[in-house]
Amino acid sequence: MVQALVEIDENTNRVLNIVKAKYNLKDKSEAITLVVSEYVDYADEPELKPEFIEKMERIAKQKNIRVGDFAKRYGLKGR
Repeated sequence: MVQALVEIDENTNRVLNIVKAKYNLKDKSEAITLVVSEYVDYADEPELKPEFIEKMERIAKQKNIRVGDFAKRYGLKGR
């Protein structure tokens, strides 16, 4: 394990204390590890391809189909 001496501002310190308390962590180093791992998970999310975004925008512009009473139309019994 690597040890590091870091300087953080008051706001960051408060956030780390909140994370530490919320997740019942032993110390701020565990809070930092948790925050960084969450960021890595967030950053690793694949970005949507531009073609997919364009397709979704085209679909969103299409005229909606009015169904009315869905259960009646498809012969479903009401709950």
